Amino acid sequence: MLPQLLNKELMTTPTFKVSSFDSSAGVFNSPPEVVVLSQLLLSPTPETEIQPEALRSETLDKMLALAQSHHVLMRALPIYTQIEWQKDRAAWACDALNREQARVENAVGFLARICTVFEENQRDVTVIKSLDHWPDLGSDLDLYTNSEPRKIIDLMKARFNARLAPRSWGDRLANKWNFIVPGLPELVEIHMGRLGQTGEHVVFANGLAARARQLQLAEKTFRVASPEDRLMICTLQRMYRHFYARLCDIFDTLHLLENDPIGVDYEKLRDTASQAGIWEGTATFLVIVSDYVRTYRGFGIELPRWVRSSAKFNADQVYFRNGFLRISIAPHSMKLYASQLTSMLLHGHVASTARLSLLPCLAVAAAAGQKITGSDKGIW
Repeated sequence: MLPQLLNKELMTTPTFKVSSFDSSAGVFNSPPEVVVLSQLLLSPTPETEIQPEALRSETLDKMLALAQSHHVLMRALPIYTQIEWQKDRAAWACDALNREQARVENAVGFLARICTVFEENQRDVTVIKSLDHWPDLGSDLDLYTNSEPRKIIDLMKARFNARLAPRSWGDRLANKWNFIVPGLPELVEIHMGRLGQTGEHVVFANGLAARARQLQLAEKTFRVASPEDRLMICTLQRMYRHFYARLCDIFDTLHLLENDPIGVDYEKLRDTASQAGIWEGTATFLVIVSDYVRTYRGFGIELPRWVRSSAKFNADQVYFRNGFLRISIAPHSMKLYASQLTSMLLHGHVASTARLSLLPCLAVAAAAGQKITGSDKGIW
């Protein structure tokens, strides 16, 4: 079902001139495994789009690793097994699917039990990010709660024999804790009372639970973020923190905008994101997703014209490097950061503005640590 909009005439699919990222070879400067995986996920006819020479054994191994790191393995490989001239390799794909399915089932079982324990102890809990990729799953389990940190820490230790993972500077600013739970390979990351890289979003975060909805998956029921909050959380992570996107971000957003039974209320999204100072980044993220989808599907996502006009740049500023779709930092993302900082100050959020102003220092420290030690652990 397409999102419900008040004015259908305000919808538009991109019809502008095909830009440099649409070249048939090396889309977004992407290696073959990225192109093949994107075709599997987005092309209406991947069996005719994918070139046989692109599926050499070396490429397939890289594609599998990429599908795992981009959290799309459970959605891409079943399509791969249906390509007629690849059916002799179906066993290879099925083995990978079975391993991932076992991981997902174990993690979701733990996630359900954690949520149940929170509810039994009158602690609000909302699952964020982790279930957005379903039937895939991220590399950790992300939760949000408004409860007091000490009570949550005690609860996790008492009921799950969990221990705390070391906290980085960024973790402390963001007010989040990572828990190591016996029997669960993934970390349980719990955000408490704040969202954003420096914990700058308090008003938005505190209303997350009230706007949450119920979602039933694998015979289990979870409270998850609303569609609008999902997009904002993804925007915070991709446009204001990491400055790169995974293929799951593209595919998850496409599915949310075009197939979610509730749909996205774009006006509500604009209002909430504007109050948080990240509307320009949110609109830009949506346009980047639409552009990427258009490259492989032939047409983009229908977006209101005023959403597209709010974007500060498009997928021209996206390129593949070091395993991810990188988003240009200077000057584009820097301008988004400056706009967020200004908006928070104008809204009178002095404490949040002060927190957010620490982000460049944190980034410099992380870059220095990466250069000296080869890792930014302990900082981000």
